[in-house]
Amino acid sequence: MKTVNHWIGGKTVEGASGNYGPVTDPATGEVTTQVALASADEVNAAVRIAQEAFQTWGQSSLAARTKVLFAYRALLDANRDAIAELITAEHGKVHSDALGEVARGLEIVELACGITTQLKGELSTSVSNRVDVAAIRQPLGVVAGITPFNFPAMVPMWMFPLAVACGNTFILKPSEKDPSAANKLAELASEAGLPAGVLNVVHGDKVAVDALLAHPGISAVSFVGSTPIARHIHTTASANGKRVQALGGAKNHMLVLPDADLDAAADAAVSAAYGSAGERCMAISAVVAVGAIGDELVEKIRERAEKIKIGPGNDPASEMGPLITAAHRDKVASYVKGAADQGADVVLDGTGYTVDGFEKGHWIGLSLLDNVKTDSDAYRDEIFGPVLCVLRAETYEEGVALINASPFGNGTAIFTRDGGAARRFQLEIEAGMVGVNVPIPVPVGYHSFGGWKDSLFGDHHVYGNDGIHFYTRGKVVTTRWPDPSEGHIGVDLGFPRNH
Repeated sequence: MKTVNHWIGGKTVEGASGNYGPVTDPATGEVTTQVALASADEVNAAVRIAQEAFQTWGQSSLAARTKVLFAYRALLDANRDAIAELITAEHGKVHSDALGEVARGLEIVELACGITTQLKGELSTSVSNRVDVAAIRQPLGVVAGITPFNFPAMVPMWMFPLAVACGNTFILKPSEKDPSAANKLAELASEAGLPAGVLNVVHGDKVAVDALLAHPGISAVSFVGSTPIARHIHTTASANGKRVQALGGAKNHMLVLPDADLDAAADAAVSAAYGSAGERCMAISAVVAVGAIGDELVEKIRERAEKIKIGPGNDPASEMGPLITAAHRDKVASYVKGAADQGADVVLDGTGYTVDGFEKGHWIGLSLLDNVKTDSDAYRDEIFGPVLCVLRAETYEEGVALINASPFGNGTAIFTRDGGAARRFQLEIEAGMVGVNVPIPVPVGYHSFGGWKDSLFGDHHVYGNDGIHFYTRGKVVTTRWPDPSEGHIGVDLGFPRNH
């Protein structure tokens, strides 16, 4: 059986703990790989190597860093298909979706290639008599990223390219459910010329995570995952003196006004709710239909959802793949099975779905629930699967109030032809990312990604300007060089005279 080991100090390092986790092909249900699970001692060894690498990398020139990043970008581009195949084999998403994930990750690498303009700093000359003040940004040291299973390439690339471009060294702890893509990213970085120890991949479970959160050599932690774990990461790492950005869960809403193009809204709802099998924090999981359009909108969504082709991710005909594990599949199904008892109309029931020839895969069909109540489990919880809830509201104001009452504030969207209503919505809605006739408002790489409320713990969003600020710290330098013609100034116990 194939074994995925750690990548530390620019090379593969075999696991020493003796503990391994299974990696399953979601389409077949078969365990195809085992992944080494690091002990605290192995994490400590990785941190030491990263600290040693920082002594040189942190002092390297911007020209040297960006040269590596440009080479890395070229290698990632040339290896898109290979990375996507690893994602499909271990996560299950269809190949086109996996390619899209790699493309979005590449955006952040491209942002990192232009890091020179983002780290220029500021200078004020002659703030007083021959006194200049400069503001500069410097790297933190060793930083860590803990990433989820649903985007095993993109989310790591949200983090480490910017971190190393800023002069830090990085330890990535990817999901143990689909670990191979992370190793491939690290190997390509080494091939691009990234020095040994600058980017390290340590696989593991809670033992490795806890070791990273407690280690005094880690200066900052980035995390993407569920809200309970994000809250724990933020609390624990902060208590250990670390800077933290922890992105949590979501319940993203799409408000559809009566004047909306219902065909476009239905297309968007199906794409955003069921793409990547709903296993993404930017999925639309709740549609709020305003006024009398609800029945027609639900029917249009149903018609489109019934045509989605479900199958193995490596089949070009497949539009949606399986879920990551059988246990997760069963949990998602439980929300659908209990929906009717909690007042919802089950328009489509995707539970019990199988694919011929792949009966042991982690399959589930598309589910559509109408007239969902806000106190039901299907609405309150982040299901993280292909289940779309439809709620009804009589007015725009009622719809906005419903959305703002959610404890989550990750992303949201409005579908309307009314520019005034769209403008009100983007200002009144309590969410970090807003789409206007755009169902999945994931920002491009040079704008930052992150939510509000229980969708974010910490002060910084990920990537963009926020990401650069997170991976650096500011320093202000005040300098006075006496003119050669000046004599001795003498002692002055007062405040400096700047005027």
